[in-house]
Amino acid sequence: MNPFTQSLTRALADPALDAFVAGWDGLEALVVRVYRGGVATPADETEWAVLRPALARAYPAWAKALASHWPQTRAGGQPVTADPFARLMSFARAAEIVGDWAAMQTLPAAREALNRMLVARLDARKPPMRTP
Repeated sequence: MNPFTQSLTRALADPALDAFVAGWDGLEALVVRVYRGGVATPADETEWAVLRPALARAYPAWAKALASHWPQTRAGGQPVTADPFARLMSFARAAEIVGDWAAMQTLPAAREALNRMLVARLDARKPPMRTP
């Protein structure tokens, strides 16, 4: 897991959020592995067949909160104009990731949006500052 994301999720202590983040970490690792390897192995396909539907079921609970953050991110140097999470979950098979540089460029935007959402959730838990 991304160390910054891990520290944020630890502070939030939300099991549903932890499960979503863990699933997203798995998807991210799989995308990187398949892209870099240039091939989706049978094990990759099996992992994708489990991971993708689980994330697709969990994502609606987080989509609205994430939607307020991903438009502030960039992919490939360009502002993100479409949901990076939906984009990365759109592959029916892991093999579709092979050679898809745009998918790789989308990963940092999704991670940034996720971290921004986590920071916002932490900030919302803090008591308001009192002014003297």
